[in-house]
Amino acid sequence: GLRKPARFVQSLAMCGRFALTLPHEAMSQLFDASIGAALMPVPRYNICPTHNITTATSGPDGRHLLPMRWGFLPSWYKSDRDGPLLINARAETIAEKPAFRAACRTRRCLIPATGFYEWTKAEDGSRQPWYIYPRDVDFLAFAGIWQDWTSPEGEVSTTCAMVTTAANDTISAIHHRMPVTIAPSDFALWLGEEGKGAATLMRAGPEGALQFHRVDTRVNSNRP
Repeated sequence: GLRKPARFVQSLAMCGRFALTLPHEAMSQLFDASIGAALMPVPRYNICPTHNITTATSGPDGRHLLPMRWGFLPSWYKSDRDGPLLINARAETIAEKPAFRAACRTRRCLIPATGFYEWTKAEDGSRQPWYIYPRDVDFLAFAGIWQDWTSPEGEVSTTCAMVTTAANDTISAIHHRMPVTIAPSDFALWLGEEGKGAATLMRAGPEGALQFHRVDTRVNSNRP
């Protein structure tokens, strides 16, 4: 397995950054989904919370690639800054949390990515970024949940959060949490097309499926 990064001290809170370089047409084929309007342009190498991101959803008329705000807004929020920024939903508690439990049952989505970032803290206090990406395939599909949120002015925003779980041994060298990834063979189950049982998918991916390397600290900035 991969050894822990040199001079590793501690992992930081899950920072929530990822990259997406797949063309829309490729995502349409990989997810068997139509391309919706207003998708963000690609490639994008530094996607941050509150950005609009591409998601795959399923409805009566099939699957669609749609933009959503990354940062889940519960219905009771009075503004998009009314409470904590909910970019992640913990797999262990998602079914019980009032903000997430309805979405977990009936509003699940997939979040295409080509890799994601995590940070460690070096002994000198500096933040060391790492890029984590699949070893044998060209893309990842993160498990997500979504929610339509209506502002006091009546404007509707579709928002989402990424489901996370305890890291496997490979990724625990970098961080104690990792996104839940859904294999293509399980897309239909996660999206609710094959009945119940999606909860069984909320686990860490197989050891060795992901790899990582250090990247330049310029990614510490939230600039795209």
